[in-house]
Amino acid sequence: MEKMKAYKSVWDAIEPTPADAARMKARSNLMMAIEDAVKRWDITQAQAAKRLKITQPRLNDLLRGKISKFSLDALMDLASNAGLSVSVKITRQAA
Repeated sequence: MEKMKAYKSVWDAIEPTPADAARMKARSNLMMAIEDAVKRWDITQAQAAKRLKITQPRLNDLLRGKISKFSLDALMDLASNAGLSVSVKITRQAA
């Protein structure tokens, strides 16, 4: 019987390298935080897009979770436009 491998996140399971998984985790977390901020504003998508300095179709892509359409840099800019403060935590990997 083959032993099942456990992963900390889905990204660890599907990405080819730990670096790729870390990038995808960061992008995913940023997208969710921006989406949460937009929902809290309680304004139309058009107003939210203007506030984020993007088009409404681009905002729609973000709200639909189309992660492949957003680079980490773009998401950092959007987070800033949304009034979010982003920090990076760096830790050593277990040997």
